[in-house]
Amino acid sequence: MPMEKTFDPAAIEAKWAHEWESRGLFRPERPDATPFTIVNPPPNVTGALHIGHALDNTLQDVLVRYERLRGKDALWVVGMDHAGIATQMVVERQLNERQQKRTDFTREEFVGKVWEWKAESGGQITGQLRRLGCSMDWSREQFTMDPHFTQAVVKVFVDLHKKGLIYRDKRLVNWDPALKTAISDLEVESHEVPGHMWHFKYPLAGGETYTYVERDAEGNIVLQEERDYISIATTRPETMLGDGAVAVHPDDERYRPIVGKYCEIPVGPKEHRRLIPIITDEYPDPHFGSGAVKITGAHDENDYGVAQRNNIPMYRLMDEVAAMRTDGPSYVEAATRAVEIAHGAPATAAEIDALNLVPEAYRGLDRYEARKRVIADIDAEGLMVKVEDKLIMQPFGDRGGVVIEPMLTDQWYVDAATLAQPPMAAVRDGRINIVPKTWEKTFFNWMENIQPWCVSRQLWWGHRIPAWYAEDGSIFVAETEEEAQAQAGAGITLTRDEDVLDTWFSSALWPFATLGWPENTDLLKRHYPNDVLISGFDILFFWDARMAMQGMEFMGDVPWKTLYLHGLVRAPDGAKMSKSKGNVVDPLGLIDRYGADALRFFMSAMESQGRDIKMDDARLAGYRNFATKLWNAARFCEANGISASTSLEAPPASLPVNRWIIGEVVDTVAAMDKAFAAYRFDDAANAIYSFAWDRFCDWYLELIKGAIDDETKAVAGWVLDQILVMLHPFMPFITEELWTGLGNRADYPLITAKWPAPNAARDADASADIDWLIKLVSELRAAKSELGLPPGARLAAHFPASLKPRTEKLAAQIDRLARLEAVRFDPAPAGASAQLVIEGETIAVPLEGVIDIAAERDRLTKALAAAAKERDGLAGRLNNPSFVERAKPEAVEKARADHAAKEAEADRLNAALARLG
Repeated sequence: MPMEKTFDPAAIEAKWAHEWESRGLFRPERPDATPFTIVNPPPNVTGALHIGHALDNTLQDVLVRYERLRGKDALWVVGMDHAGIATQMVVERQLNERQQKRTDFTREEFVGKVWEWKAESGGQITGQLRRLGCSMDWSREQFTMDPHFTQAVVKVFVDLHKKGLIYRDKRLVNWDPALKTAISDLEVESHEVPGHMWHFKYPLAGGETYTYVERDAEGNIVLQEERDYISIATTRPETMLGDGAVAVHPDDERYRPIVGKYCEIPVGPKEHRRLIPIITDEYPDPHFGSGAVKITGAHDENDYGVAQRNNIPMYRLMDEVAAMRTDGPSYVEAATRAVEIAHGAPATAAEIDALNLVPEAYRGLDRYEARKRVIADIDAEGLMVKVEDKLIMQPFGDRGGVVIEPMLTDQWYVDAATLAQPPMAAVRDGRINIVPKTWEKTFFNWMENIQPWCVSRQLWWGHRIPAWYAEDGSIFVAETEEEAQAQAGAGITLTRDEDVLDTWFSSALWPFATLGWPENTDLLKRHYPNDVLISGFDILFFWDARMAMQGMEFMGDVPWKTLYLHGLVRAPDGAKMSKSKGNVVDPLGLIDRYGADALRFFMSAMESQGRDIKMDDARLAGYRNFATKLWNAARFCEANGISASTSLEAPPASLPVNRWIIGEVVDTVAAMDKAFAAYRFDDAANAIYSFAWDRFCDWYLELIKGAIDDETKAVAGWVLDQILVMLHPFMPFITEELWTGLGNRADYPLITAKWPAPNAARDADASADIDWLIKLVSELRAAKSELGLPPGARLAAHFPASLKPRTEKLAAQIDRLARLEAVRFDPAPAGASAQLVIEGETIAVPLEGVIDIAAERDRLTKALAAAAKERDGLAGRLNNPSFVERAKPEAVEKARADHAAKEAEADRLNAALARLG
């Protein structure tokens, strides 16, 4: 059945996506083959395909299809992450729409509703990945809440706890008041927002005074006055209620007289104001503000460090929604006890946490309403020095979207510093190869300074922490409640921990839990460690580093041998995509417009070792045109009796053009293999693009027109097959359609074919001849175009006598392609002629009587002057540092592109003038 005239991506994609998966071709049975394994970063069950997914999954699929074609037992593990926070938000939002809330249900009922949502609506992204052509092992699709996966998660938690690598601690965390849970540092986004800096007086205890002296850089006194206070500045006045001290730098002479004394927090009932010590610490900057800082260890990351170093009590002021606490003893009772503690009275962390130092007038207020009240009350007492407008960095939760509150809470932590040591050693000794290498510095910097990993979350959806509490506070960690009860003993009432584990804790087990661990399955033995992980650099610490930690801890080996980190896909102007900017690109819309093959090829060709990719519709259209060109080339072959090859090796060939194209195949295979080995997706894509478009479609098919004998049919069919195989990893749909359409190969689909192994050497003589012919024809065509002659104009040409053997050998092709009226081997007649210099030898094409030489020279001279003027003007702008530094990046980039275009135009016009002689 003849091929369709028109290339229709949509019909082909739907057909082959179903065919491959239904026939189990994504993981053919190859028990004796070398294994090759990739795990897909599991998308959130709430997710939809975005442009970053399109890049990440395209690169993975390119590698998997390449290795499958090379005969390997290629396993691409696929699955979804339960996405604790995101999924709970989706379901709670649906409940809110029905005027319900999570707490209207028991925990079990709510979790049941989440499973219902997952069954009905979750996982739309898997269908979208299929549209992209992802050849994953869908028969073994995984989910991080599957029973076997949950078993693995629980075992890891219990085992790490037994080793002392998981523990419970009261530490400062990022608290999301909207989600009412702790979140990690990596889930906090800081934005600069307008704010204020308030300066307040903290009166010295007992009315004490001191001489405050300020000096300039030369040591001259610029201010000297008697003070009965110390001045502090803060952007968060509501947290003053929890101050444990005021700190100054040990070298700050201004405050030396009052170090060790006490000052009064200027807020709350006057008769019960708290006194706090003035201490020294390296943290305060003497040159910033007043040089004195309030220390509120329970609500600020920097203050937390100061409080820990100096044994300063840390008082928690807020509840789970960031409102001022209402629990605990009265303010008078709490403040009295806090003053005793400030003067050295012993107190446990539990007692300190139970004290509520929020005065009754502020209790229950939202933190921002409390701020207004605190400021007003201090100002009314005359203790506010000044207020400054100031841009401040504000932390926001990436999911909840509200300002994060640093809070002192009890959470579960992983000793990440200990677990980080083996992965760092593996990167240093090469067991883990990070590509590109530039990311190694970032990796080591984070790992060497890693903090304890908070893994508990105050959610209902997720892996519930396997810990049980007795009434006396004793903790029993076990894989089952029965084991915990056995540890506690009969008659002890146990209550299970309400929290669940951070989603990244479970996904850190992905490379081995998806293969059956903790069971020692055949799949695990065969496919761990994985070969490569392809990941966006933005989850290097979220996920990649944590997989390395858990894999080496529980499997005793690296999770993957290579970690490839790609960049971001950006808007055409280079800006980061975001919904707020309205510049987000929908990859499904691009597939509808250009086809999945074109999108995949764009992603691959633009991926250059981690550099960001700018969206470019013109390139996408170009790759769609590339697919169409290949389609039309295949139709030409079909019409001329060229069909599928039956040989993996190159067919016998005697004609120079056939020996040349076989050599081009050999070179292209070698270039692609080299590129894949180095993870240069762009080089591999550009190698097959250049060969298929330029060498095969543009030249080989033109060279053989009118002379397609049996040898040429065999060679052309074989070369087209090799193109389809080499292009398949990038453009799987069109290549599979052409493969099966050009031959009776339904039982031998391209997806499981063999990667080219030509077993042939480049014929140096044939290659030299054909390359010379291509240059000759190209130069003649360029000369005609520059001189305004029609392409079909037949001209005479005078060749050096040394070229006679070559021109005679290629006479038929020269006649048909170069369209020369005559080929002579004597000197050209006097007068103007176009001079074609090819491989160092000059061919003259007389122009007298063909064109108006004077008029053409005048035209070219004027055009050259105009192009040179624009070129030089653009060069001046680009050489001006003021323009390059101050102009928008896109303006600078456009100027560079325009300059390059005008420079090329001037060069072309110069060459045309030179040809006139």
